[in-house]
Amino acid sequence: EAERQQSKQCRSEVHYDHDICLSVEHYGLPDRKPTVNSSQWQYIFSLLRVGSKGRHFAESQYCRLTLDLGAKANVGYRQMAGNLLKLRCSLARRCISRDWNKLWKGNCSQVEKQPRITTHYSIVPRETDKRWEGIDMERVADEADVVIVGGGPAGLTTAIKLKQLADQDGKELRVCVVEKASEVGAHTLSGACLEPRALNELIPDWKERNAPLHTPVKEDHFAFLTKNGRYSIPIIPGTPLYNHGNYIVRLGNFVRWLGEQAEELGVEIYPGYAASEVLYHSDGSVKGVATNDVGIQKDGAPKAIFERGMELHAKQTIFAEGCHGHLAKMLTKQFDLRRNCQHQTYGIGIKELWEINSEKWRPGRIEHTFGWPLDRSVYGGSFLYHLDEGSPMVAVGFVVGLDYSNPYLSPFQEFQRFKQHPTVRPTFEGGKRIAYGARALNEGGIQSIPKLTFPGGLLIGCSSGFMNVPKLKGTHTAMKSGILAAECVYDAIANDIATSNSGVEVDSYETRFKESWAWKELYAVRNIRPSCHTFIGMYGGIISGAINYISRGYEPWTLKHKAPDHASLKPSSQCKKIDYPKPDNEVSFDLLSSVALSGTNHEHDQPAHLTLRNDDVPVDRNLAIFDGPEQRFCPAGVYEFVQNEDGSNRLQINAQNCVHCKTCDIKDPSQNINWVVPENGGGPAYNGM
Repeated sequence: EAERQQSKQCRSEVHYDHDICLSVEHYGLPDRKPTVNSSQWQYIFSLLRVGSKGRHFAESQYCRLTLDLGAKANVGYRQMAGNLLKLRCSLARRCISRDWNKLWKGNCSQVEKQPRITTHYSIVPRETDKRWEGIDMERVADEADVVIVGGGPAGLTTAIKLKQLADQDGKELRVCVVEKASEVGAHTLSGACLEPRALNELIPDWKERNAPLHTPVKEDHFAFLTKNGRYSIPIIPGTPLYNHGNYIVRLGNFVRWLGEQAEELGVEIYPGYAASEVLYHSDGSVKGVATNDVGIQKDGAPKAIFERGMELHAKQTIFAEGCHGHLAKMLTKQFDLRRNCQHQTYGIGIKELWEINSEKWRPGRIEHTFGWPLDRSVYGGSFLYHLDEGSPMVAVGFVVGLDYSNPYLSPFQEFQRFKQHPTVRPTFEGGKRIAYGARALNEGGIQSIPKLTFPGGLLIGCSSGFMNVPKLKGTHTAMKSGILAAECVYDAIANDIATSNSGVEVDSYETRFKESWAWKELYAVRNIRPSCHTFIGMYGGIISGAINYISRGYEPWTLKHKAPDHASLKPSSQCKKIDYPKPDNEVSFDLLSSVALSGTNHEHDQPAHLTLRNDDVPVDRNLAIFDGPEQRFCPAGVYEFVQNEDGSNRLQINAQNCVHCKTCDIKDPSQNINWVVPENGGGPAYNGM
């Protein structure tokens, strides 16, 4: 019993623990003088025990019998591994062809002890961790009328509209916005070409208020690229890519300005406070949110400065976290919000800001391309926007649909390769790259919009998936959803329908959104993105776009998406490796120097916020079947497979590099990665991205 308890405690601390050695002693292997020495048996046994299924197998009668018979029969380790291979093939295979003299010296203490990868409390419960005994876990609570999670375009629009309505009626309304970035706009990234329709509704005098919309669109260009050629495609007025009347903006600056407008109206904005948990009333309705705890060591133990997060209760809680929000995922599962819609589909957008030579600068010019370097099976393309911000500056970016199938594809490398195209490279020669970042995008359209309301709260903006994919825009629809949400929530509070005692469902919001111009716009283009799933790939989207121009969205059919993005990867054995060129450090660059330009920073001594539901899956499945695609789909170098001294592999998570794009949570083929919020203020520090 004492050994069992000791083994249980060790198992919570290391992967290869000392009860391997205890088991070898119990079977008396050294006394029976097998040809396999004690260390070799221990290593074989340790491999068999990896993972919960492995532990059960290693402790089973079959394993014990095999070990016992092997010892009695004086069986060598190669034959022994072959026998075990029949019972535990995926792990015992690793025992074969080892150079034991290099690995082990007959001392069982040399069995490598690997620390846990995931120590976050969402995976490793504090209730069973003795280090948390006696720690005060009480939270301070505060009350507001409305709490908004996320200080992006949708969240701040909602806050502004709520206060405008309250001021019109002469009523007091407390509105609080919590934002995980250290300052408003620091985590905001988009192309961005802004359609001002929703802004005109929210703040009609935005020009007089010096909104940072400095660059009206003057030129529109669209082209198909081959490896060495460029074929222009005319943009017809009325098509989604027609941008005259819109503005090229640095969205982070625009969001910062929205924050200033909100604060002038009395909105309380709390940057640097990440909402980490949804709170519920006893009847199951949403009560509010809790901000995350701070002062936790990397190994999951509390520091001396540990401080519990704060509870924020509200009559209505509005979730505006952006694409693939951490809490929106929980709410979707809790209230089954996707029961009447399809799964969401995504893309990843990677962006750089450049200062270029003034003779190449054409303020107000927009360029979009598709084709090379992607083949027709991969959805994606580029944007190049010339800004008028007082200096010759351009924003360049590349979007890749995350439904690609080749695990060797790297969105970052495709972006760097795109810039080497003979018609693209000249723009950047002699220039200077000044910023870098990445973000996931919703691409599902109306087929993937979930139920928007639930008792006590609602979803707005990119948390819901309101991006118009053919238009390459989502800010205007996100803002419109915020305006409508504010109007519906305000009516519920003003009429005492929404109270702090129990969360009511403001279902009028979904009804009004489906009656708005935003829904009509999304409905009209619903078939363009799904049409790329056919055997002709991206060309299907072009054909669908032509049909859409004629029908104006009134096609008598609605296409569906295929499998979720994480299920689209093929095994690496079925795919061809992609040989990407080395960076020239003039136009193309390596990953780590790029991440350095994002200003990303996280407190190092904290549990990784990239959590794994099972620490063994990355090696046992992702590396074994897909050759570790997380090394390539992450645009920040967070995931890295490294080799242990014994020749085995392990996943290393460089959480401090994370730019909060959420791609790993979306594309992981095992759905083993769960992105959660880090300690307050951590992440990129974008300056007008």
